[in-house]
Amino acid sequence: MIDCYVKFSSLEQGSMIARQLLDNDLVCSVDFLVTGEVNPEWQRALPACGFYSIDTITSSATWRTIAQAASSRYVLVYTKDDQLVLGYKAIERFVRLAQDSGAGMLYSDHYHIKNHCRVAAPVIDYQLGSLRDEFDFGSVLLLRAAALKESALRMSGDYKAAGFYDLRLKLSQHYAIEHINEYLYTDVERDLRSSGDRIYDYCDPRNVESQLEMEAACTSHLKDIGAYLSRDMFTPDCDKVVCYDGSESQWPVECSVIIPVLNRVRVIGDAIDSVLRQEADFKYNVIIVDNHSTDGTTELIDAYDDKRVVHIVPHRDDLGIGGCWNLGAFSEHAGRFIIGLDSDDLFATPHTLQAMVDKFKEGDNLMAGPAMVVGTYKVVNANLEEIAPGIIDHHEWTPENGRNNLLRVNGIGGPRAFYTPIYRDIVLPNTSYGEDYGMALLISRHYPIDRVWDVMTLARRWDDNTDAHLDIDRENRNNLYKDRLRTWEVKARIAQNKEQSL
Repeated sequence: MIDCYVKFSSLEQGSMIARQLLDNDLVCSVDFLVTGEVNPEWQRALPACGFYSIDTITSSATWRTIAQAASSRYVLVYTKDDQLVLGYKAIERFVRLAQDSGAGMLYSDHYHIKNHCRVAAPVIDYQLGSLRDEFDFGSVLLLRAAALKESALRMSGDYKAAGFYDLRLKLSQHYAIEHINEYLYTDVERDLRSSGDRIYDYCDPRNVESQLEMEAACTSHLKDIGAYLSRDMFTPDCDKVVCYDGSESQWPVECSVIIPVLNRVRVIGDAIDSVLRQEADFKYNVIIVDNHSTDGTTELIDAYDDKRVVHIVPHRDDLGIGGCWNLGAFSEHAGRFIIGLDSDDLFATPHTLQAMVDKFKEGDNLMAGPAMVVGTYKVVNANLEEIAPGIIDHHEWTPENGRNNLLRVNGIGGPRAFYTPIYRDIVLPNTSYGEDYGMALLISRHYPIDRVWDVMTLARRWDDNTDAHLDIDRENRNNLYKDRLRTWEVKARIAQNKEQSL
């Protein structure tokens, strides 16, 4: 009933896993996947098992090999070359739910051994918008062999890093991918970095080749499901296209910086001062939406004797970061353009506002101008000294395919600036995570987005960052929400493409 394929690292690891699998009556075969050449001693020590030489566990070639070799109804794949302990009757549970659900692939919650302790490692549900290439399925997968074989035949790429990503996207087009909310095994977790460190992996220059593969696989998938947008495919009847007539009568200033803040007395002054130091050939202000701070932040803001500083305290107490943004953007003080600044960050140069606004007015060959401009930031410590990963420029964004690739990555970068009429037409979600990403997805569907590649902002990593050290439950909630944003966006793009094809 089940053919098993296990990534191999040593005889000790292989023997331990083989015993667990071969002792189960549902298992027909166990084959090991070896990176490099197969040692004949391994074959003599494990005569009941087969061995396949592979390049990487993530390659197209590896998954085609598994698909072609499988001869049973189900295929179980263990993707880590480390120890694995299956839960009591875990295989039986996998198979039962595979039969009951009819899913093409199943994955489950599990446990990790981290620093010699067992900790829970729950994962999240798969959905249409689960397009992140680092989506966490865990290390044990059960696939319906027929679905695996059919999906592998539709794989057109020959990827080293994006093979499994390509396969599971192809599989999701025709079959369900099912999350089992039960802890069915224990593996070893070697990546002990914090959530704040891992979020930058897709921006790491060392990963450029693999990221290009992921982009190609994702773009192919979007074309398959009808969600792909070509570079010049913008909404034809937009009545808020960014055109500049030079008139400033409608706006109190040309540009407003919006800073939502809650209890950041240690750093909010740095942020405000960096705005007031801006040198620009237009009028600007800074709108600080103080979400009922109690640590002295309110008093610090009130102490500024500068007409450019606008201090707003909401009358309501149910606003997240997105809601504070909206309050500032809809206020009478908001300018023609609005630029966001986190309360613990600061502008890197006195020319940030000028550079960002100028980029709006450069325009584009396809339209009069972008609706959104995104800058580049540098990661610094509490003392504003550069730390790893350094400059985050999001070069995965290209004019040709940026808005499609945006569905695959977890962010668009910063600082983020908007043409206010379009912002007001859309508004941010009233959340404190993913609100800017959701706005970027929606804007990119209808309007061009442009970028400033010079460093515009210093992003401070310190003990009060909201995303630096998330526990697994908070990280899962955040990822589930961003996947949901992608799901809504993919559905909207499919509908838009169908409508425009009529």
